[in-house]
Amino acid sequence: MNFFGDTVVAFPGRQPLQVGFTREELTRILDLYGRMVAAGQWRDYAMDFARDAASFAAFRRTAERPQARIEKRPALRNRQGMWTLFGEHGQILKRGHELVGVLAPMERRLVKAVDE
Repeated sequence: MNFFGDTVVAFPGRQPLQVGFTREELTRILDLYGRMVAAGQWRDYAMDFARDAASFAAFRRTAERPQARIEKRPALRNRQGMWTLFGEHGQILKRGHELVGVLAPMERRLVKAVDE
């Protein structure tokens, strides 16, 4: 694969081997992560890139389950949306076509954490 900026370009006739985040998507996710760290909510994160999905998981403590997981599945783009926000127990908190809308519940949690 060739990498030009934030776009993964496969060789002609080949599909990309994994799904990834664009620079803008990753910037938005890491911005939220940084603010949650500053509020004392999160301390660690992990990213996973597979053939069909990319995910970002945020942890309160390293040894625990992720407190939140953001998943991008391009195959669902034309259905319920390629973005999904999962809660700590794996429940779906929000689905959508736009990352901003899917991150909204975490943004509200951040506002509550700062107000306390």
